[in-house]
Amino acid sequence: MELKLENLTKTFQDVEAVSGIDYTMKNGVYGLLGVNGAGKTTLMRMICTLAKPTKGRILCNGQEIWQLDWKYRKILGYLPQEFGFYPEFTAEDYLRYIASIKGIPAAAAKKRVDELLVQVGMEKYRKKKMKRFSGGMKRRIGIAQAMLNNPKILVLDEPTAGLDPNERIRFRNLISELSEDRLVLLSTHIVSDVEYIANEILLMKEGKLKQAGTAYELAVGIPEQVWVCRVPRERAAEYEKRYRVANLRTLPDGVELRLLAGHAPAPDARCVEATLEDVFLYYFGNRQEGEGEQHAVL
Repeated sequence: MELKLENLTKTFQDVEAVSGIDYTMKNGVYGLLGVNGAGKTTLMRMICTLAKPTKGRILCNGQEIWQLDWKYRKILGYLPQEFGFYPEFTAEDYLRYIASIKGIPAAAAKKRVDELLVQVGMEKYRKKKMKRFSGGMKRRIGIAQAMLNNPKILVLDEPTAGLDPNERIRFRNLISELSEDRLVLLSTHIVSDVEYIANEILLMKEGKLKQAGTAYELAVGIPEQVWVCRVPRERAAEYEKRYRVANLRTLPDGVELRLLAGHAPAPDARCVEATLEDVFLYYFGNRQEGEGEQHAVL
């Protein structure tokens, strides 16, 4: 499976929500990482044929997706940020209803719904009405409905919203299992959602694709180094003004800082390995003007 984006652009009035993206994806997990408003949802809606690009095109195995029409949608699964459901439906009824809309025969739908309810950890709630579900439970049913047709391309927009830590781990493991023979694209602004499961991570900012690569490639590619140092408590604010500070931990004898800088920020500073969170801070922090270097606060 190959999905190719060519000069993909979407303009709303005079604002380019997505701007000239060129990228090719194959089977595996791709994490689309960026702050809210970066253009992630608009990009995903175009991939899912819910919005037409202003310029450019999307090719699936060499064919334009709008020309493929239903043949493309048949291999597509999509979980939007907000999905509609019927409050009086049970989880099982809802999934069977969506299966019928997708044209899945009743016998096959029953088997598939049973499998998915177990897979997303909702089997014991199958007879419970969705109006009584927590946000995380609704999200798990949303993931299940996206997988009903066993899609070759699975698009998940902020799929872990509302999930507790245990549910997030279950979700990540599930996506890893699913990615063996399909293309999975998931968007998030939560670094841990993609750091360990994504084969490649796409950093999107202000509608543009800023960088792409593995978590390791992105971490070693930022032009600043990551430092850990301990400073007196009264000097912490000074360091926050001068540097991008990723972490600040108060200790009995001062403050320990994790920050980005082009040189050692203090005599005892030690250089440490960058993580994807450091990459996120470098590209997506809200910048303020300070003395010397710039500082970003997430």
